[in-house]
Amino acid sequence: MAQLFHSSTNTIVRILALFAAVSVAGLGWVWWELQHSEFLTRVNEFRDQPVMFSHKHHVNGLGLDCRYCHTSVEKSSSAGIPPTHTCMSCHSQIWTEAPILEPVRESYRNSRPLEWLRIHDLPDFAYFNHSIHIKKGIGCTTCHGQVDQMPLMRQANPMFMSWCLECHRAPEKFIRPRDEVFNSEWRLPADQLEMGQTLVQEYKVKPNDNCSTCHR
Repeated sequence: MAQLFHSSTNTIVRILALFAAVSVAGLGWVWWELQHSEFLTRVNEFRDQPVMFSHKHHVNGLGLDCRYCHTSVEKSSSAGIPPTHTCMSCHSQIWTEAPILEPVRESYRNSRPLEWLRIHDLPDFAYFNHSIHIKKGIGCTTCHGQVDQMPLMRQANPMFMSWCLECHRAPEKFIRPRDEVFNSEWRLPADQLEMGQTLVQEYKVKPNDNCSTCHR
């Protein structure tokens, strides 16, 4: 019986199969990189707000504690967005004519809340409770980054599930003493693992990566 295909066909098929495999792998890599890019995660992106509030000025410069503005962070799932009267407790006395603060004064005069844009906005299918993390020794900067160095607020971490699980699976790497939770200048010490394991026991931290912990 005569040969149907030329002998070079085997080589061509191998080349095409290799090209297909490389293409699929390449597309998978491009998809992965795109999903983890700052373009989609919006990490380090500054966004317009009704007032360009500087955490660097208020936290690092003036020494304000996180809880002065985020009043519910220790007792609620939400840290709380400060109402206008919190701003005016200071700015009714200082910088009373500053043009940049006119939206704050207008909000106060009209009893109309400022429409702040939430930077760390988890999807509805993910549950996060601020108060329990605070009680277990997880600091503000662990998730939010060095806010004391941010002239404008930005998202410092991608907030992927895998990022959350890093802490849930090994809290001793991130936990800190409770009295340092709101200290933006606190840094992981050289003996973090040893100290962390002690705090995990002391604070009765029970690492849990069960789906229902965050997806309720």
